[in-house]
Amino acid sequence: MMDATALRGEELTVWLGTSSAKPSQGIYQCTLDSENGKLSESRLAAAMVGPGFLAMHPKLNVLYAVGGLDGKASVVAYSISREAGRPQLKLLNSLDIGDGGATHVSVDSTGKTLLTAQYGGGSVAVFALAPDGTLEKRTAIIEHSGGSQQVAGRQDSPHPHWTGFSPDNRFAFVPDLGLDQVVIYQHDAAGATLTPHGYGQAPLGGGPRHMRFHPNGRWIYVLNELDLSVSVFDYDGQAGTMLLRQTMPTVPKEQLIKERFSSGSELCVHPTGKFVYAANRGHDTVTAFAIDQGTGQLQVIEREPVRGAEPRNINLDPSGSWLLAAGQDSHTLASFQVNPQSGELVYNRSVIQTPAPICILFDRD
Repeated sequence: MMDATALRGEELTVWLGTSSAKPSQGIYQCTLDSENGKLSESRLAAAMVGPGFLAMHPKLNVLYAVGGLDGKASVVAYSISREAGRPQLKLLNSLDIGDGGATHVSVDSTGKTLLTAQYGGGSVAVFALAPDGTLEKRTAIIEHSGGSQQVAGRQDSPHPHWTGFSPDNRFAFVPDLGLDQVVIYQHDAAGATLTPHGYGQAPLGGGPRHMRFHPNGRWIYVLNELDLSVSVFDYDGQAGTMLLRQTMPTVPKEQLIKERFSSGSELCVHPTGKFVYAANRGHDTVTAFAIDQGTGQLQVIEREPVRGAEPRNINLDPSGSWLLAAGQDSHTLASFQVNPQSGELVYNRSVIQTPAPICILFDRD
């Protein structure tokens, strides 16, 4: 492998959402060198209370965050500008979510609909976006109901944890940890509305948290928080249905015996469609899976320590060359090189201190 310190490449802008734990003060920003994987020091980009998750407008230089602003649980829009070579965030506007704080935010491919998931409120909020990317209005709050009752205290009621859209933008998906289901909605971008459509049944007691589509659009990968596993679904894009095919543990049960706390937190699919990566809190590792190109099913490659504590979030850079892991409790962000042939991760010896990171978002640049 080439000496990464001897090379320099394009600096990719990285935005960091954070928890409300001190010393965090809001949204932070750093850069990743695309050639050698080195991270710059982070800096405060916008003051906000616990901007836990971030999303980018698909066409405009607008960033969205969910968290506290002026004492209210809000979704907030910021414009991104570059002054003196440094990205800057400027507040555009904000709207009350209307059902407490959100754990996730996403924007559809047309830039017309924004969704938030309220874990505590058990709901999904739907917002219309204006042509300039500002938040226009909230069009609905959809309450989930029920609970799978498999894990006491965690599945007695609904807990939506993620939102996103199908590749063709016709459907929206909401993994609900409390229901053990991925709830599916028909999506009307023109009106920024959702209509109930059905659900994908996840393993009972698994607690679906986050999901991603394979680049071919035919497979869905769902991270199950409670039993630390990844489920593979076949997806019928015409019908908008998903069928469970496989569930793979991210960490063997015997390796979790001494952990006082353990749960899955995030997953991402490599842009080549060859690999899936899942983060394991407590065990503090990232599990790398190889994807069978015929079936979409998974096989474990390795489990790589994240060089930090409580990996709340991971993300791949757009090229798939680097994986970043956010250590919420260690206040760290670490860089790993991705082997394009094997999918293995190699610690890049680049780790920075940054307050309570829980979301990693690459700028559109």
